[in-house]
Amino acid sequence: MRAIIDFLINARIVDFASDPRVIVAAAVLFVVALFLRWKAVALSLFAAGALVAVAERSQLAEGNTAMDQNMLMFAIGSLAVIVVLIYFLFIRGD
Repeated sequence: MRAIIDFLINARIVDFASDPRVIVAAAVLFVVALFLRWKAVALSLFAAGALVAVAERSQLAEGNTAMDQNMLMFAIGSLAVIVVLIYFLFIRGD
């Protein structure tokens, strides 16, 4: 139990989310949610995956380019994810 707690304390979210086992499990759960029409589960998985992808793509932690460009890319990507969620939750009917 101690090893699990130490792993969770020291693990970075992006490293954990990019683990192939986590990606496969999330993909299987996403497909099941689509087939069984579990709207909340499918949108939650989409939002989590999309935000992790935006965070990886914007490279905020690495600082490779100017911080303004990284923050702009993160803000635009997050806004796009939020717009998609709002569309599927409130605008599009069942």
